[in-house]
Amino acid sequence: MSTLVYNARPTLRPARAFNSLLGELLRDAQPAAPTPSTAFVPAADIFETATGYELYLALPGVAKEAVSIDFQDNQLVVSGSRPAPATEGENAPQLRRVETRFGDFRRAFRLPETVNGKAITAELTDGLLRLTLPFDTEKVTKQHIEVR
Repeated sequence: MSTLVYNARPTLRPARAFNSLLGELLRDAQPAAPTPSTAFVPAADIFETATGYELYLALPGVAKEAVSIDFQDNQLVVSGSRPAPATEGENAPQLRRVETRFGDFRRAFRLPETVNGKAITAELTDGLLRLTLPFDTEKVTKQHIEVR
């Protein structure tokens, strides 16, 4: 006879998602690179509010002049670069371990037609790029039509 064990105490389960736990394990298993990278993919968070969407991209160390944002055919493209620290020269520091990413980046997001492309705003503060993507209030996405 087999026994089925059920954990009726969900509060004792780990709060982190399996993907983040697996990501940490794989990241820690990889050796740190001895040289800076040439490209990276910034982490993104997307929230939906009553007035539209908010998109956050983690861009620590990126100057706002180095960020380019384009919107065309309902696709939002955020690109730019973060320069690697100088490692050559007489007074340059010697790299021992590099865990952060440097170089060029590019993220593309397909947006629904309900977003007003003309009203998109962007703000870069403390390494966090915040894009506000308001809904187009003039577009009709749902309407009830009465029969006469």
